[in-house]
Amino acid sequence: MQLLIHQPGGIHLRELLAGGQIVGADDIQVHACSCDWRDCRPCDVYVAMVGTDHDGHDHVDLAVTRGAVAVVAERVLPTRVPTCIVSDSREAYGRICQQLAGQPDQQLRTVGITGTLGKTSTAVLIGAMLHAAGQSAGTIHSLEHWDGHVRRVPLSTTPKPAALACGLARMVANGCGHAVVEVSSEALAYRHVAGLQFDAAVLTNLRRDHMDLHGSVKNYHRAKRRLFKHLKRRGFVVVNVDDPESHALIADLDVPVMTFGMRQNAELRATITERCPSEQTFLLTAGSATVPVRTRVVGDPHVYNCMAAAALGLVLGLDLATVVRGLESVESIPGRLERLECGQDFSVFVDQARTADALAATLHTARQVTSGRVICVFGPSFWQASAVRARLGRVAQRSADIPVITPAHPGYEKPLQMAHDVLDGVAEQNKFHVIPDRAKAIRWALAEARPGDTVVIAGKGEETHQISGVSRLPMDDREIARHWLYGYHPDPVRVKSTAILPMRLGAPWN
Repeated sequence: MQLLIHQPGGIHLRELLAGGQIVGADDIQVHACSCDWRDCRPCDVYVAMVGTDHDGHDHVDLAVTRGAVAVVAERVLPTRVPTCIVSDSREAYGRICQQLAGQPDQQLRTVGITGTLGKTSTAVLIGAMLHAAGQSAGTIHSLEHWDGHVRRVPLSTTPKPAALACGLARMVANGCGHAVVEVSSEALAYRHVAGLQFDAAVLTNLRRDHMDLHGSVKNYHRAKRRLFKHLKRRGFVVVNVDDPESHALIADLDVPVMTFGMRQNAELRATITERCPSEQTFLLTAGSATVPVRTRVVGDPHVYNCMAAAALGLVLGLDLATVVRGLESVESIPGRLERLECGQDFSVFVDQARTADALAATLHTARQVTSGRVICVFGPSFWQASAVRARLGRVAQRSADIPVITPAHPGYEKPLQMAHDVLDGVAEQNKFHVIPDRAKAIRWALAEARPGDTVVIAGKGEETHQISGVSRLPMDDREIARHWLYGYHPDPVRVKSTAILPMRLGAPWN
């Protein structure tokens, strides 16, 4: 993506990248930049970055041929155009993008949200809370990118630097006063938020995730903590003190911290008073004030997300009544324990849960609101390692009465091999049902449900496609379930005659 400047005069790299060494000129003036040689246009500055499967430094000559007038790189290159040598070209690229966009973070109150679980839900709740306060806020999270005028379907959770800078600039142009940004560990590792400063950083929790990217839990946590280095001078942090890893890092922070929790001593606390499949009520306590909050989204994770949003709102100066009004206005969050109400006499939830931690939390909530059995449709995606798949199996064995394995996104993998990987982590293999076709697995689980049961459909959430081979096939778990539920017939013979029978591992698939 090419990024053009918003004001005349350009930016000067000698000033912006003071630690860099400029070769071939006294200074480099930037009016537009690109990190992909194929996007380069005449007068661009090309930023060479090392990727996972390529090195942008190898393409400098191609970028110059397309019109690049200068290069930002991490080493000296044999090129005829001026070069700025920096220690981290990803960091430099992010800073250049934000400057070219007019440094929009200086005209917005910016909130960055990171953590293993709950980032998107917390971002949605914060947006609703600010709306309830009559304040305009742009939001960037995995469900949508909203710039105050247009809603866009995101290609990634946190956009790459050029798209992120442009999105924030549009928020400013459209009159937004706040920007709420979900910041993934990948975005932090690859410096997507370089050059961007936040008024507040929210840490929901720290668990184990994305080992394929980070290599170790330590590296993953280190990437998450990088968000705190992007705080403005008077910035603050909101932390979940019930989460041990999050609590432990408070001692390392030299900025104001607002804590929330249900078990540990915290500045904002919550106490659950009532919970059923369709709603829950909890008391929110801040100082000497206590107010009830009633939400249509159930489960402890949602209470924690509400507390994270509320803590942020209170520090931003919102009153408690406004905070509660905003939290209660969110009746559902797509793919996050999303309840399907189609007149059936059992509960159905669709949830994104892809990791063992997320699935455990979802099934724990389901168990709390279920008088009968918990039936869980779940399965891995092709990009998940075998160890991750085995952990999913252990969670399902422990927390579901009827676990049904079916792939979320098979890619080029064979669904039965994916099921084998899941079953490698369990001792009671005969408890599991394997149905390779996901749509049939969902329909079978629904047909199996009885009054008082709960069916959890996990792994894809709000996604409306399934990746099979190189194709993105239309598939929405929610629509498959709704279609079956609206055609629900209580006659068990009729239901069984149209359902796909479960396959035990080792039995032939007919």
